[in-house]
Amino acid sequence: MKLNIAIDGPSSAGKSTIAKAIARKYHLTHIDTGAMYRCVALAVKRLSIDSENEIKIEEILPSINIQFDENECIYLNNENVTDFIRGEEISWIASTISKHFSVRSFLVAQQQTIASEKGYILDGRDIGTVVLPNAEVKIFLTADPSLRANRRFLEYQSKDIECSFEEVFEDIKKRDFQDSNRVNSPLEKASDAIEIDTSVLSIDEVLTMISLIIDSKLKGEENHD
Repeated sequence: MKLNIAIDGPSSAGKSTIAKAIARKYHLTHIDTGAMYRCVALAVKRLSIDSENEIKIEEILPSINIQFDENECIYLNNENVTDFIRGEEISWIASTISKHFSVRSFLVAQQQTIASEKGYILDGRDIGTVVLPNAEVKIFLTADPSLRANRRFLEYQSKDIECSFEEVFEDIKKRDFQDSNRVNSPLEKASDAIEIDTSVLSIDEVLTMISLIIDSKLKGEENHD
């Protein structure tokens, strides 16, 4: 059986890490939707466009081509920008532009087309509610904001990105507020999603919990057939 899996949650809740692990285990294709928004954010930054100016941003959308390769590298107009889209500035721009209806419509349409044949796992903030409302499995990952900030801070340290924990913590709180309060497709748990708090869980423990959910779904479908 082919299925689609939606994983949602706030910044640094572990969505991408878990999604990649699930993709490997169940031979699914992982699509990092957050990286797609970061690509648009990078284009906006390079063109010196105000991230609040939706009209200007909408004008450049037709010229943006985003692709993934088998190594999960992401390309913006044939340029590998995997390393360029990480960092606080791009993160904040991505959060800002994601509230624009034109940007969300542009990327959601691409994501839905990609996943239409099933066999995909997508992570983001509105996958279960907007992008894949009919996904067979929906997970909502969350964690304490300070713990999420610490995860992001350690990630930045490992990449020699200069910042303080306080700066990262404030950014996490701002991102949470902006993502949850935007008019278009706000961050929210789908009514049929299963919530998992990863605050005190290891990656392996979260992976085990989600695997049990997926296995139960697959077994149920086999019995139904």
